[in-house]
Amino acid sequence: MTDQTGQPDSAPSRNARAWLSVLARYREPTTARSLFELAVTLVPFFALWTLAWLLLSVNAWLALAVALFNGTFLVRIFIIQHDCGHGSFLANRTAQDWIGRSLGVLTLTPYAVWKRTHSIHHAHHGDLDQRGIGDVLTLTINEYRARSIFGRFMYRLYRHPLVLFVLGPSYLFILQNRLPIGLMKSGWRYWASAMGTNAMIGIALGLIAWFGGLMPVLLVFLPTSIVAATIGVWLFYVQHQFEETHWSRGENWQLHHAALEGSSHYVLPQPLRWLSGNIGIHHVHHLYSRIPFYRLPEVLRDHRELAEAQRLTIGESLTTARLHLWDEIEGKLVSFTEARARYGRV
Repeated sequence: MTDQTGQPDSAPSRNARAWLSVLARYREPTTARSLFELAVTLVPFFALWTLAWLLLSVNAWLALAVALFNGTFLVRIFIIQHDCGHGSFLANRTAQDWIGRSLGVLTLTPYAVWKRTHSIHHAHHGDLDQRGIGDVLTLTINEYRARSIFGRFMYRLYRHPLVLFVLGPSYLFILQNRLPIGLMKSGWRYWASAMGTNAMIGIALGLIAWFGGLMPVLLVFLPTSIVAATIGVWLFYVQHQFEETHWSRGENWQLHHAALEGSSHYVLPQPLRWLSGNIGIHHVHHLYSRIPFYRLPEVLRDHRELAEAQRLTIGESLTTARLHLWDEIEGKLVSFTEARARYGRV
């Protein structure tokens, strides 16, 4: 990753924990601004949804094209739900949680379930001793080599781009999210969240099918949801699965250092930054998750050190898809080929 001059970037000079008092200045949401961001996201989303439905009677391909584009607005809806889960969208916690629950019907994501698993992700990101919930499965080279032939095959299958970025997102949002996976034995609250969300999704789909038949479901609802899921999974992947990310064990793991060093700054053009709710400024978000998404650019504007840290361009991000294993000796993610060249049979 490089800075704007083409030179390798460096981590912010001050200690990661020292940034907390600086970033605390940006944590307060503005109710009017939050509601404005909600409106300018939901209004176009529903307008495009309606347009796609109407176009079904004119040209199915046009309807599909509009539905696919509308998936980008659904990504932004997810980011607002994401901020609600972090308590950074509104000062009123009750209103915030109900907004999050409601948006969860659109994003096919039970709010309480996602909120809990995502908090686990934030609390243990980069900790090799605490993996498995809310993250992309990542094995060390030694862990991979210790697996059976079938176990290695399954890991290679899981990390294949076709599974990670094509099949996986649809499975995750359309199927897996229907149950409180990871929290199955954690109490009724998470079951209520999953089943309540499922019920509302079922009612919505029933009404769509009642008034429009199957075509709005197949050519509007599903394409919009699948595009959003695919983009969302890709964004989450590149925010943590880059070569110089951070993983460590035991006493060597430190929460704030892992948050800052183990999250990328995905540099996107302005339209994509807006549609993705600035989530590419992920190193700042992970270090201080209470900052509203619309205030993250202020942080980069005011602190050049953070603006230049962990920069990952779109071109560079495409190469991350070939990274598969964590090299504990070198302290970086490597491909299967690189691991084999360095350590023999993998």
